[in-house]
This record gives sequence, C-alpha cells and structure tokens, in this order.
Amino acid sequence: MGNNRIIGREYEQHILKNVCEEKEARLIAVYGRRRVGKTYLVKYFFEENFDFFFTGSFETPMKIQLALFSSALKEYSRNSAPLPKNWFEAFDLLKAYLMSLNKKQIVVFLDELPWMDTPKSNFLTAFSYFWNSWASTHDGLKLIVCGSATSWMLDKVVGDKGGLYGRSSRSIYIAPFNLYEVESFLHQRKGIVWNRYQILEAYMIFGGIPYYLDMLEKGLPFERNIDNLFYRDGAPLRTEYEFLFRSLFRSSALYRNIVDALAKKNKGLTQKEIKEELRASDGGVLSTALDNLCKCDFIRKYSAYGKKEHGSLYQLTDLFCLYHQKFIGNQTGHDEHYWTNIKESTRNSWAGYAFEQVCLHHINQIKEKLSIKGVLTNICSWSITRQTDKDGTIWPGAQIDLLLCRGDHVINVCEMKYSQYSYALTKEYETKIRERNNTFVHFTNTKDAIQNILVTTYGLKENLYSGIFSATVTMEDLFSK
Repeated sequence: MGNNRIIGREYEQHILKNVCEEKEARLIAVYGRRRVGKTYLVKYFFEENFDFFFTGSFETPMKIQLALFSSALKEYSRNSAPLPKNWFEAFDLLKAYLMSLNKKQIVVFLDELPWMDTPKSNFLTAFSYFWNSWASTHDGLKLIVCGSATSWMLDKVVGDKGGLYGRSSRSIYIAPFNLYEVESFLHQRKGIVWNRYQILEAYMIFGGIPYYLDMLEKGLPFERNIDNLFYRDGAPLRTEYEFLFRSLFRSSALYRNIVDALAKKNKGLTQKEIKEELRASDGGVLSTALDNLCKCDFIRKYSAYGKKEHGSLYQLTDLFCLYHQKFIGNQTGHDEHYWTNIKESTRNSWAGYAFEQVCLHHINQIKEKLSIKGVLTNICSWSITRQTDKDGTIWPGAQIDLLLCRGDHVINVCEMKYSQYSYALTKEYETKIRERNNTFVHFTNTKDAIQNILVTTYGLKENLYSGIFSATVTMEDLFSK
C-alpha cells in the first residue's frame, strides 16, 4: 500500500499503514478543509483497491442518493440488488455483500459522508447501527469515512456523543501543505519550476490547497496563471469562494458574514466585537459558527498576551479567502489581465498581511531556525491603545502581531516583513521598535528577556540599525521540511 504519487503526508500514510496491519475491524475518520486532498490520499494509498466505494452528492435528495448507492453496490457485487427505501435497508444490502466476500481484509471507503446526512434521512442512525451491530465485529474490515464538512465530522463521528462515541479507531486530520510540500507538488506533479519567491506568492494566494495548485499551468508566467484562474471569462476559481461555504455549512450566510467582518480587521476581533459587527442576537449560534470556522481552518482563535479566554481574538487566516476578499469580492468588470497589470502598491498592501499569515502557518519552521523547537512556546499577540499615566507620561498605542512566549523565560518579538529585496531597517523604524518594546514591558510587567526577531523574504541588510534583531528568519528557512 502507499503510492509515490502522494506528495508529503508521511505521517498520515504511517497511520493508515499501521491500522491496516491490525487484525481487528477499524473505523478511520479522515477530515480536513475542502479541496485539501483527503480523497486523493485515501484513493492512492489503497491504489483504489476498494471492496466498496461510494461518495455522497452535494444537496441531493435521499431518494437519489440511495439509487446511486444501489448502483455502486451493483457494480461491485456484479449482482442486481433491490432499490433500498431507506439507509437501514441500504446498509443491510452492503452487509450482505461484504459477508459474501472471502477475504482476510475488506476495505470500504465512504467519501463525503456529511452530504449523505440529508434532513430527515436518519442516515447517521443507520450508519451507527451498521457499524455497532456488525461491522465493528468483523475482523479485517477497514471502514474509511471522509468528509469536507470538518465540523460535522468532528461532531458526529470523531467526537460524537451518540451512537459513534468512541467508536472511531483513528482520526486523521489532513492539513494544507506547507511551503516545502507546495514546492514538491509543483515540481513533481506539475513539472513547474519556479523560484521560491514565486512559490511564496502562489502560497499567499492559494494557501497549501492542492486542488487549487493543480490548476496552475506549466509554461505560463505566474501572473498569467492568476489571470486565467480568477479574471478571464468563466475563470474556474471566481465562484469557488461562495461554493466553499455552501458546501460546508448549512447556514452559510452567517459564516460568510463572519469571514467578511474579520477580513476588514487584520489583527482580528473578539467574539463580542463580532457579535456587535453582525448585530447578532443569538450568542450561542455565533459561538458554534466561530468554533466550526476554526475547525475548518478558515479562522484561528488566539490569545492576546496577558488576557484571559474572554479576551481571545479571532482572525481570518485562510489565504484563499483573504485573496478573494481583497481582489474579487463583489467586484465586477475586472480586466482579464488584472493581476498582470495591477499596481505594485496595491499588491504590496495585500502581500504584507498575507506574508504574516504565511509566517503563522510556519511557526514550526521559525522555531527550528531559532533552535527552540523543543522549547514549550505559546503563540500570542499584543496591542494597546494610547495611554496616559497618572504622572502625565503619554504612551503611544502599540501592536505586536507575533510573540513567541517561551518556557525558558524569553519572549521573541517577531517583526514580519515582506520584501522583494534584503530588508533595510531605517532609523525611524528602529526607534519605533525600541519604543514599542518599552511600552510592552511597562504595561505587561514581564520579567522575561525580550529578543527581537525579523522574519522576511531575502534577509536583513546590515546597517547601523540592524543590530536590534537577535536573529533573522528568511524565506529559505520557511521552506524547510
């Protein structure tokens, strides 16, 4: 098992290999953001040698789903089968077919499981009964279930409190590719040989999502690829943003409104601020939506230094959504060569923030460069508005987007700068960093040592002011495995 067509995913393949070597029946739940490559991993790991494979259909009535299920069962069993009236009958038919197989190991793959769970279908009850009453006791049976609706998979399968509670043998989370994996994907799968600056730009637009990256065409300039995918007539990714939410969440309007609100505030918003922004009346529904967006990798929840849980911020981190919000949105009439001809100032204003998100996606690589990978580290941010002390001292407002608060009593204050050249620190900005550090120490009363770290593309240009940085992390470092 396993396949050299699979890029990365070594740990995930290791889990699948171990589970398949076990004698007992196993239920394996595979989940992750839509388009991240879950189905691809399962199919090519097993080289499509399934004893039964079925995938749910988006917004398709139960009657049609059952007909499709029956058709798939007929294809695998090579026998005619009655059309099931409900999911209980459908799983009874599957059980009868699987019992007829004389094999030590049986592999069943049910893809897009959440889409089978249509309203009033009792799908989950029938599936739970199938697993609990028979499949879980059938040695050698490996049942892999997969779904893009991450919140559904976690609530109903992985962390279910009902019929499947504690039943999944293993859960496998499929994360977006990192920069190293994107580079491998483009070189090995697509034959695209770009320099790392271009690959970084692609990552800032598509994130580490293989489905989008697979649309890039070899031989076309980078800018032309972006124009073709987003701006020409019938561009395949122009309507992807809306479909993402409709396919993942049944109340998609609320989810889109949350993302829209967060897109306007780079540093993020508290739950209270989001509620006020949306004029939401039901805090419980909003909490659930925020939790689901975190689980689906669209947003992140992070702590502000020195604040408790209620002060946590939510920030939009999905790079594809960030790009769409900035350059697509509800705009119409874009020239088909928009990205090729976009003003550099317009592109750079987006790129600076997108690069910060890339850095947050590569904390492990940053820690490795700083030789602190084994050190317990909390990831925080910090900000304060303009303050006046009792003695009249005025402290200007300050913001730090990335703090690495280490267990060895050191705080790395990370300055993230996107640049087309070596970054040259000016006297004015060096003064700003010193003042900001003083403000941070004054208002937090921290006793930890403060070290300034620069994370940038092409490194730091040495000058009179560059010594303020204890270490520099470059684009090359972010590409480490």
